[in-house]
Amino acid sequence: MLRRLYHKQPDTFAFTPANLAWAEGQITKYPEGRQASAIIPLLWRAQEQEGWLTRPAIEHIADMLGLAYIRALEVASFYFMFQLQPVGSVAHIQICGTTSCMICGAEDLIGICREVIADKSHQLSEDGKFSWEEVECLGACTNAPMAQIGKDYYEDLTADRFREILNELAEGKVPVPGPQNGRFAAEPLAGLTSLTEYESGRTQYNGSAQLSVDLGDTVKRIDGTEVPLLTPWLGKTAKKPAAKKPAAKKTTPKSATKAAAAPPAQKKPRTMKAPRKTGADDLKKIKGVGPKLEALLHSLGFYHFDQVAKWSAAEVVWVDENLEGFKGRVSRDGWVEQAKVLAAGGETEFSKKVGKGDVY
Repeated sequence: MLRRLYHKQPDTFAFTPANLAWAEGQITKYPEGRQASAIIPLLWRAQEQEGWLTRPAIEHIADMLGLAYIRALEVASFYFMFQLQPVGSVAHIQICGTTSCMICGAEDLIGICREVIADKSHQLSEDGKFSWEEVECLGACTNAPMAQIGKDYYEDLTADRFREILNELAEGKVPVPGPQNGRFAAEPLAGLTSLTEYESGRTQYNGSAQLSVDLGDTVKRIDGTEVPLLTPWLGKTAKKPAAKKPAAKKTTPKSATKAAAAPPAQKKPRTMKAPRKTGADDLKKIKGVGPKLEALLHSLGFYHFDQVAKWSAAEVVWVDENLEGFKGRVSRDGWVEQAKVLAAGGETEFSKKVGKGDVY
């Protein structure tokens, strides 16, 4: 496929201060005389900043790396990860059309793209929010059909769910990426039949989707402020770019300022020295609690569902802070709500699977 630069180009390109600091940090990864090795990450960051790769951006990066313009253009035009024409302001949709996805319904997804976005790939929708293209295998065959939207995979799609996702994105919402049919990752839909001991103790979503949710960068373009800039190869940590000074605010009383700056209130819940005579409850029935976490909860004095069910907001904060290696797990996975159901003798969808050989 012949890939050319877009016929309309901006006059100039410059990295934002945060992205420039990041780019310069990447260049220092490589030995003197080998800076050209940073070409792909720098082109990618330029695309994240602008949405697509412009000629001024390609030439600017070539100048930074001491490359002839044609060398940088060769890289940009060779890899299909680089978009050489404008893309949707909200998202560029990449539909996998290779064998597994094709036989599982990719053509239906492409049909929706033609109907909702534009009849031809690489064309902008009428409102400029979306663009789309069909791509080769994205490596998520077990979760076919799937699409890459922004930086994340949306898997196990149906035509109806895909249409809903486009509507949600158009409304400014960001659907959680990953499997869309209730699966955690790529295990059988009915649950695992092996490695069942690993069902508990996982995050709410699989690793990739959880990181997207935590960072909030699913369809948001990277601007250099998401995570601290690290350059350990220099023997030090580069400082995160300073944030812009906020606009002047009305004067507030000192007491209000202190209250705003104060950390969330914490209160240690009531604990027990040992479980009741009837024995400890199986805390692993709470989604997010595995064997290690259950042992840690026991060491803190928590053995029963009704203990967890009674935690107030301040007590949840205390427990979240004292779960070494698992901070934030209580609130993120909704332990209190689950424990209330289990303490009352009910079951959650998760607890029904525990110990029955069909979960992992």
